[in-house]
Amino acid sequence: MIKAILKYLGAGLVVLIIIGILAYLYIDESVPDGTQGQEAESLAGEMLTALNKSGYDTLSMIRFTYPGGHNYEWDRENNKVRVRWDNKDVHLDLNQSPDDFNVTEYQAYEYFLNDSFWLVAPFKVRDEGVMRSTVKVDDGRGLLVTYTTGGVTPGDSYLWIIGEDGFPKAWKLWTSNVPIGGLKIGWGGWVEKEGVWFSTFHPSAVIDLEVTDLEVGY
Repeated sequence: MIKAILKYLGAGLVVLIIIGILAYLYIDESVPDGTQGQEAESLAGEMLTALNKSGYDTLSMIRFTYPGGHNYEWDRENNKVRVRWDNKDVHLDLNQSPDDFNVTEYQAYEYFLNDSFWLVAPFKVRDEGVMRSTVKVDDGRGLLVTYTTGGVTPGDSYLWIIGEDGFPKAWKLWTSNVPIGGLKIGWGGWVEKEGVWFSTFHPSAVIDLEVTDLEVGY
């Protein structure tokens, strides 16, 4: 019932409600200690191979809709993105410094960074400034990644729980915009687009996030 109710609420209110409820449902966890080295690199490589990172790197266009009515047309070849929500229609040149964006452009930029991450995060585990380490978990293999630079919230950590097939099953979050450490959210609804695998469904104890209208192209 609560998921049905939350489905019709505004995105900002949904986030506040989720945080409030989770504060009572979960005990805050600290970021676990991990072990850097070859095992972590091998596990990261296995996940990237399973999802076809090399194919992802050749995609020139990705379109999708994120919950809350955020629509994206991402021109990866030219590093530009069109962001639409409510009555806003913003064309961003991601080659520009975010410091040069006006208020609406920066809001679109923040939306894009957050929303696209829920679609392409597995492909970013070897980005510049990312630390990788292995962590023991009960229901798979754990790959802890910490983003020391980039985005709007550097320092965030994510513990990927990876199945034997190399596909992520879930992750646990330690981020600056969620005050509950270790929140676990699923990675499911896998779909293949042009040989590349994307997760479009993220279930949690309170609400399910679903990416829709996914299209890719070369």
